[in-house]
Amino acid sequence: MSKYGFVAVPIDVQAHLKGKEFIHAPTRQSFKSLTLPDSKSAKTIIEYAKKNLPLPAFNHSMRVYFYGVAILKDQFPDWDLDLEVYLATSLLHDIGTTDANLKATKLSFEYYGGYLARDLILKETNDQDYAEAASEAIIRHQDLGTVGNITQLGFLLQLTTILDNAGKNTGIIDTQTVYEINEAYPRLDWLNCFANVIDSEYAAKPWCHTSAVGIDHFKNLVLGNNFQYEPSKEKL
Repeated sequence: MSKYGFVAVPIDVQAHLKGKEFIHAPTRQSFKSLTLPDSKSAKTIIEYAKKNLPLPAFNHSMRVYFYGVAILKDQFPDWDLDLEVYLATSLLHDIGTTDANLKATKLSFEYYGGYLARDLILKETNDQDYAEAASEAIIRHQDLGTVGNITQLGFLLQLTTILDNAGKNTGIIDTQTVYEINEAYPRLDWLNCFANVIDSEYAAKPWCHTSAVGIDHFKNLVLGNNFQYEPSKEKL
């Protein structure tokens, strides 16, 4: 079951980092060296995400995937996660945030997105463990707490989304690797786009799960993200 990430690990990032910036010193990994699955099901899910996600959200999802590939190699080399499972989870984790999907349900976006992901993956692969691994991780990807456990897949998704959205725990990945990933999948004003999604969902569904994090607190985390994702263009 470990290839699906069904291994319980602490949800608290510091339980893994133990007060340090990283578990192992991150290495420079060129973008070209980062693996992208090319199976039929992987290609289908990539095309589905391209068709249904706005470009800033699609690029965010691809950055999340490639960050994860680099982080797995450096920080969790003994984890046996299947990269296609992580790719599908990354691509579909924000599928519930599209205008159509926000309006289609009264469920919080993570929950609806998790259900959509399960149905799509199950249809494409006929693999229930694969579908439920992605669904579980997507439903819980904004449970940003310190108590309890989460699957390895869910933990990696949390780690990479909060890195891209809020600039947290950036010491676990090489800076040049981040630059190359962001060059391949530009940010396109992503932080403001995501902040607008937070506002839109809360306006329509004041009970939404993001309210558990604190709407203003979470928006401030996103909009206050000052991590340098690209090389400075200032002259030295």
